[in-house]
Amino acid sequence: MTTLLLARHGLTDLTGPVLAGRTPGVHLSDAGRAQAAALAERIAGVRLDAVVSSPLERCMETAEAVAAGRGLPVVTDERLLECDYGDWTGRKLKELSKDPLWPVVQSHPSAATFPGGESMAAVQHRAVAAVRDWNRRLGEKAVYLACSHGDVIKAIVADALGLHLDQFQRITADPAALTVIRYAPLRPFVLKLNDMGELRLPEDSEEKDGGENSTGSDAAVGGGPGTT
Repeated sequence: MTTLLLARHGLTDLTGPVLAGRTPGVHLSDAGRAQAAALAERIAGVRLDAVVSSPLERCMETAEAVAAGRGLPVVTDERLLECDYGDWTGRKLKELSKDPLWPVVQSHPSAATFPGGESMAAVQHRAVAAVRDWNRRLGEKAVYLACSHGDVIKAIVADALGLHLDQFQRITADPAALTVIRYAPLRPFVLKLNDMGELRLPEDSEEKDGGENSTGSDAAVGGGPGTT
């Protein structure tokens, strides 16, 4: 089973009040750099086979903090890029909340296409395709980190949970938080969601006293023994 560590980039000076989108030159703030360093420390004990990132600076800087000292390059993938918000890019969220498209984005995002930009459905399609592609490239025993953006991560998680895209606003992806998805032959398993703690991964071999079978494809009977 391939294990994906999905990380959102750390804080920037625009995170929160402004929809930065694909605005170039948006770097991590001092707080964001501290978050990236803390993320690297939280997963220091986890073997990584690759580090993949959106090409935007804030993601690259977060991914580079994780890759530092591991001897791994940070590989960029355009499919993990932030949504193209088109005419919404760079505008204040307080202002955008009054736009007629805002309630559509909130309650029916599968129908939302940003003016001059991308649809949310297209974002999910390319992001999930990227994950599936990296899973195939790296193999079933691989563990890798992908650093991306809030809406992109939420779209990937919705797919892993079998949720319609219209439910993706129920998912949270905070700056520098980690979501862990293990992709088995039959279905994904979401192991962690929006987590800020130290990461320890369960073994992906057959577990004693119940748990996934030797193919790694079945859900644990009775919930499984869990990890400590």
